[in-house]
Amino acid sequence: MNELLNRLQAGLDALDAQSLRRRRRTVHTRCAPDTDADGQPLLAFCSNDYLGLASHPAIVVALQEGAARYGAGSGASHLISGHSLAHAKVEDELAAFMAPHLEAPRALLFSTGYMANLAVLSALGGKDAELFSEELNHASLIDGARLSRSQVSVYPHGDLDALEGLLRASRAQNRIVVTDSVFSMDGDIAPLPQLLALCERHGAWLVVDDAHGFGVLGAQGRGALEHFKLRSPQLVYMGTLGKAAGVSGAFVAAHDTVIEWLVQRARPYIYTTASPPALAHALSASLALIAGEEGAMRRARLNLLVTDFRAALRLKRWRLMPSDTAIQPVCIGASGTALAASAALQRGGYWVPAIRPPTVPRNTARLRVTFSAAHAPEDMQRLVNALRLAEEECDAN
Repeated sequence: MNELLNRLQAGLDALDAQSLRRRRRTVHTRCAPDTDADGQPLLAFCSNDYLGLASHPAIVVALQEGAARYGAGSGASHLISGHSLAHAKVEDELAAFMAPHLEAPRALLFSTGYMANLAVLSALGGKDAELFSEELNHASLIDGARLSRSQVSVYPHGDLDALEGLLRASRAQNRIVVTDSVFSMDGDIAPLPQLLALCERHGAWLVVDDAHGFGVLGAQGRGALEHFKLRSPQLVYMGTLGKAAGVSGAFVAAHDTVIEWLVQRARPYIYTTASPPALAHALSASLALIAGEEGAMRRARLNLLVTDFRAALRLKRWRLMPSDTAIQPVCIGASGTALAASAALQRGGYWVPAIRPPTVPRNTARLRVTFSAAHAPEDMQRLVNALRLAEEECDAN
C-alpha cells in the first residue's frame, strides 16, 4: 500500500517541480467581484459570471421560491420521475429563446456543460461517424469525442482549409464538426459562418459549445448564433447556465428530432438524477433578465470594460492576446513566472489565476483575466495598474 501511495506522491512532486500543481481556494462570500478567499479580501477577475447575475436579487428570490415549491431535490432521473414542471417550463423557454437560429427547435437540460457535451457527441457519433474537432476545444469536447467511438480528426485552430480537406477526404456516413464558439483560454471566437457553410456543403453536423457566448454575445444574449446571425437545421447548440446565466447547468438546443434522439440515446442524460427543480425555476428568472433591457445594459457595460481595458493596458514584455470578449488573457510564457505574477497580484489584493499546461500549450502560460458587468470602471483601472506593477516585479526577480 505504501508503494502505491509513494507512486502517487512522486507524481505530485513532479507537478510541483514543473509549477503545475493546482490548488483550491475557499470562498467565504457570494459570487461577486469583491470576495473573500481563504480569509483574504480580493478583487476577483477570475469568475465566469459575465453578466453579474449570480447574486442578482430576482434570481435569488426565484431560487427560494423554487425550493419552497419543489423541495431540495428531484429524486430521480428525468426519464423516471425527476422531470418536473420547472424543468419542462425552462426547456420550453430556452427553445423559444433560440428559435430564431434553429428549425423546429427544442431544448434539453443537463446538470453541467461537461455532461451535455459528452451526451451530444456520444449520441450523435458512433463507429460509422467521423468527428472533426477544433485543436483548442474544451476538455469536455475532447472527452466526448473519445467516448463517441467515432474516428476523430483534429484540425488546427481556425484553419478552414485544413478542415475542408479533411471533410473532402472523409468516407464516413456521418460527419460531425465540433468547436467551441469563444475559446475559454484565448478569448477569440471561432469562424462559425464559414464552419457552417462547410458543414452544409459536406452534409455534416455543426456542434457549437457556446459556454462563454450564451448570454453575452448577440443583441439579446442568444450567443454566438445571434452574433453571426446563423440559422440551420444542421446546428446543434450547447449553452451553459452557470456562467453568464448565473445559476447552474446547461442545455442543448437543436431540431426536435435531434433532441428526441438524445433523450433516447444519450447515456449522460438517461442515467443521471435530474438537477433540483429549484434551479430550473431560478433559470426562468435569469433568462428573462438576459433577454430584457437589463440584460442589454449589462452586456453594454461589459463590452465597454473590455474595450477600455484593451486601450489602457500597456505592457513591456507580457502580451495581451487578441480578444474582444470578456476573456482577456495575458500571455507570459513560463509556468513559474505566471504563478509568480498571479501571486504578486494576490499580494496586492487581486485574484487573477495563472493558467498553465496542460490546459494551454507549453510555454504559453498566462494570466486569465475575466470581466463581469458587476465590475466598476475603477476596478478595471486598478487592475491595469496592478498588472504593470506585477510585470515590473517579476522582471526584477
